[in-house]
This record gives sequence, structure tokens and C-alpha cells, in this order.
Amino acid sequence: MSKTIIAIIGCGTIANNAHIPAYLANPDAEIKYFCDIRKDRAEKAVDQYGCGAAIEDYRLILDDLDVDAVSICTPNNCHASIAIDCLRAGKHVLCEKPAARTYEEALEMQKVQHATGKILNIGVVNRFNTGVNIIKKMIEDGELGELYHVYVSFRAHRSIPGLGGDFTTKAVAGGGALIDWGVHFLDLVMYCAGDPDPTTVSGQTYSKLGKDIENYTYLNMWAGPPDSTGTYDVDDYVTALIRTAGPSITVNGAWAQNIGVEEMYIDFLGDKAGIRLQYGAEFTIYSAKHGALLDSTPKFTQTNHFQNEIDGFLACIKSGEKLPSHIDTVILTSKIIQAIYRSSEQGEEVSFIKQGVM
Repeated sequence: MSKTIIAIIGCGTIANNAHIPAYLANPDAEIKYFCDIRKDRAEKAVDQYGCGAAIEDYRLILDDLDVDAVSICTPNNCHASIAIDCLRAGKHVLCEKPAARTYEEALEMQKVQHATGKILNIGVVNRFNTGVNIIKKMIEDGELGELYHVYVSFRAHRSIPGLGGDFTTKAVAGGGALIDWGVHFLDLVMYCAGDPDPTTVSGQTYSKLGKDIENYTYLNMWAGPPDSTGTYDVDDYVTALIRTAGPSITVNGAWAQNIGVEEMYIDFLGDKAGIRLQYGAEFTIYSAKHGALLDSTPKFTQTNHFQNEIDGFLACIKSGEKLPSHIDTVILTSKIIQAIYRSSEQGEEVSFIKQGVM
């Protein structure tokens, strides 16, 4: 069977840490292009991985009939336009999270996917995580009873990424802590809960600790160092209440806060049992039986979820299978995130019931 020919668009951290190694580890994939507007990064990838050609303009990929699929690992403001161009050129697409800066952009991507029939998956990698899928199966099998509420915490002391750069510029990223970290946590919850339709959303976002870029105090910084002449117009804290056709969901998230304790976990609350998932790690089950309170921490082999994601993408190109990361499913997360931002801006609850768009 012939190999699936891949182009990597955007050769930054997520491409090098996740996408490229996973493609190289799959015998059914061959990387033909490394593309980046900074050609030195594309050339570095060619040298490092010993394959492919370095290019600056992704549009060269569109006319290459050999290319079957692309991974889009660019800043958020490029996701929609590049994905749409690639779909229309007959390429299958795996686009990093979030799907786009706004729900409207994500809807346009979905519309083009439907029109072309090509695959459009979003990089919500937790849907390929071993522990997350065990929790999902437990919920589906009724081991928690009725799942009535989920509490989400993604709070860090000082973790604003790339202060002053793309991460903290709304025109590029679409938002801050909510769209960067929150998309992973919310999508994980939606997946485990069966992707229930949201009914109402009330939220508030804050932009406080990163505004004074020169005096922001931190220990280390992803995508740093800070650019003191740059922009900071995104949220560094968010709180929200989401009602759905399934459980209600509460969210508290912070890139930065004046509490020096990191809290990265999700609580799934059922009337028979509950689960606390330490994000990216193990989980503990809490229940009661025979007059005793019980807790247990399952042991299992954790596989590489990025490898699972890439392997699944390559397999569905050949099989046509619709994966859990397909745009038709993941778009609900974009809808919720947009509603949180809108609720915060307008100072009122957003109701999808009243809008008739459930």
C-alpha cells in the first residue's frame, strides 16, 4: 500500500514536539514538505529529520497532487484560511487546536469540509488519551451513576506564554487562557460527557496580571522571553458556568494569578461515584459501599496520545472513518468558548435556547 504524503505547515514547538515525530514513527506516512514563513525553521526541520523540502509559502503545497494531507501548526489566525485552502485543493487536514479564533471561522471551516468531503480533524489530543478514554467508558457504562456536574480547574501562578507576542495578541490568538488552555479542558469534558449540546453560558474573563509587560514577574516562560514592546490584550483569568443537555460545567482558569498553587484537574461528579482527573496524569475514583467511603487510583499503561492522534488521522484517510476529533464534533467546544467571551463582553448570560440554535 502506498504511503500517505504529508506536508507540515508551521514548524514551531507543537510541530517539532508532536506532529513531526509521530508522522516519522508511522510507516504509512512520508513528509514531503516543511513549510514556515520563517524559512530557517523549515530548513532546520529538513536538516534535523533528514527528509522533505523546506518552503515558505503553503500555497505551493496546494498545487502538488502528490500531497494527500497536511498538519496545520501555525498561529491561530492562520488556521481557518489555510485549512479552507487545503480542503478546497483536495487535501485532508489535521489542524491544531483551537479550530479557529472564533466560532464563525470554525463554522466556515466546517462548511468547506462538508462541501469538499475531505477530512478535517482538530488537534484536541485528549480524545486520544488512554486515561481519558477509560473515564469516558466508565461514564458510559453508568459506573458514576448520573453525571450531574463537572468542575474544571486550570490555574497556574505565573504561566503567561510568549508575553507580548502572538499568544497575547487577540488579533492573532483570538483570546488568552480560555482559548489556549481552556479549549483542552472543555473539550475533554465534552468528550467524556458525550458531547452534549450547550443550553446556556455565563462567563467572565479578566486581563490583569500581564498588562504591565515590563514588570511581570515570572520564573520561566513558554515561547519566551517577553517582548516589552508587544501587545497584551487577552484574558489571563476566566470563570464560567455552562449548562448543557447533560451535566452542568463550571470553569476556573488562569494563566497567571496571585495564588502560588497550580491546580490542573477535572472533577466528574456522579450520584454513585466521582472521579478527579489530574490533567495529563492519573485519576482517582471516589465512592461509598457497605457503609465505607472508598477511593482507588487505577493503574494502566499510558500510550502517547499525540502518536494515537496522528495514527488515527492517517488511518481515517484510508478508511473514511469519522474520528471523535472531527470538526462536526469539536465545533461544540468552539461554540462554548465564543459564548463565554460574549457573555463576558455583554455582561449577561448567553442562551442558545432563546436563540433557537441548540
